[in-house]
Amino acid sequence: MEFIKTEIPDVILCKPTVFKDERGYFFESFKKETLENYLGYTINFCQDNEAKSVKGVLRGLHYQLPPYAQSKLVRVVKGKILDIVVDLRKESSTFSKYVAVELSEDNKYQLFIPKGFAHGYVVLSEEAIFSYKVDNYYNKKLERGVVYNDEVLKIDWKLPEKDLIISEKDKSQPIFQQAEIFENKVYIND
Repeated sequence: MEFIKTEIPDVILCKPTVFKDERGYFFESFKKETLENYLGYTINFCQDNEAKSVKGVLRGLHYQLPPYAQSKLVRVVKGKILDIVVDLRKESSTFSKYVAVELSEDNKYQLFIPKGFAHGYVVLSEEAIFSYKVDNYYNKKLERGVVYNDEVLKIDWKLPEKDLIISEKDKSQPIFQQAEIFENKVYIND
């Protein structure tokens, strides 16, 4: 596994070593020790989630506040998505910046997203199966979001607005300037 820092250095692109032959392919999609050695801290993923969506579905931008903030390791099993990660850490030099990465069944890339970030994605292929690990459980009371078309963030979702399929919940999220952010340092193992 190769680890590459993105424009926001705490968000890590993970490129697996894929072994291919006439039978197909094999790769390690997750190895706790390898990731932790790179990060320099322990990750205790406790749940795996999976979502299937059709082209144009936009999910996000979602996050949870402490003590239920989540680190995530995201990947695409089938299809292609544009994955978006927004820095909500007030003290960060990259506060309000975002990273956009295409994840697909072909490139098999993954993205490690630490606590303190909002996350969302849009499906670019006819359908996609999106899978991710989290290190904390869902807590409805501490779930938050930022509206996908926020004028401060100016995210390029790569699809025309008319082609996006968005839940009413995601359409009604607050703008970035009204969103609850991570005021204090988000501790890795809080």
